[in-house]
Amino acid sequence: MRVEDGVRIRHMIDAAESALRFINGRQRADLEQDEMLSFALVRAVEVIGEAASKVTAEGRAEVPDVPWAAVTGMRNRLIHAYFDINLDILWATVEQALPRLLKQLKSVRLPE
Repeated sequence: MRVEDGVRIRHMIDAAESALRFINGRQRADLEQDEMLSFALVRAVEVIGEAASKVTAEGRAEVPDVPWAAVTGMRNRLIHAYFDINLDILWATVEQALPRLLKQLKSVRLPE
């Protein structure tokens, strides 16, 4: 794996871990009341998607279980439809999809 791909995957891991820390002890209803939480989760998911979009085709091929298109698609949705973010989908993404994604990413042997 290219060093640059490893850096991007590390960025994805860091942002996913942050998002999971942000929701620790929280509930979906908290997104309605805590603007900072919703902004933080949106930003973390955006970072994950942006970093994923920069991983080369070769790097993606080394981790075929990662849903690359879905990850970058989520980023595109958040960036381009920021005025119409579905908080239910955001919460489900962070609570359900990110733990699986994080496990997949942490299984990658990153270059030193």
